Amino acid sequence: MNIQLVIFDFDGTLGDTRRNIVTTMQMTIAEIGLPCRSDAECTSTIGLPLHGCFEALFPNTDKMVIQQCIETYRRIFQENMQTIKPQTFPKVVETLSALREKGLTLAIASSRSHASLVELTHDLGISNVISYMIGGDDVKKAKPNPEPVLNVLETLGYKACQTLVVGDMAVDILMGANAGTKTCGVTYGNGTKKELEEVGADYVINSIDELIGIV
Repeated sequence: MNIQLVIFDFDGTLGDTRRNIVTTMQMTIAEIGLPCRSDAECTSTIGLPLHGCFEALFPNTDKMVIQQCIETYRRIFQENMQTIKPQTFPKVVETLSALREKGLTLAIASSRSHASLVELTHDLGISNVISYMIGGDDVKKAKPNPEPVLNVLETLGYKACQTLVVGDMAVDILMGANAGTKTCGVTYGNGTKKELEEVGADYVINSIDELIGIV
């Protein structure tokens, strides 16, 4: 491969935010007065845009209630950030630095908001190695649609054949595949090895530093 650009998902791939997300989701559900959902049910929606998360958890729910969930979630998430601090997964900082030193361009395509990405990457100390970030509110069509990846390619001037998309969920792999890129699934996040393989990930790794050998 002649990989020159690596596009990462954020939650579950770079940032270990599962506890933040699940806790915030369950607190939101309780505040709105909706039926409770388990940790596993909430985790299964990670990677979707917020409206998609709540629509998956509560099918056929009124759109106004979904919007209320989104607004409540965002408020509670910011409040929880004071007590539940997200961390990078092991070897993320070192691996990103090593990839940059090798001359690769690094980007993020996430379903979370752009402002949240800016804040989190800064707080986690990785913003200086990321050339471009695209959030869920920057696109019209979310994962697994290829729009986020195609946006990055157009903005940074790379071709799909020069690109590797890395993520922990099936929607990440499908997003990359739909854009024509190579894909790599990580097993330490919110998805399983089986799920990543079933959607056709070109590579599946257990630790992010294995990317160095791939590229």
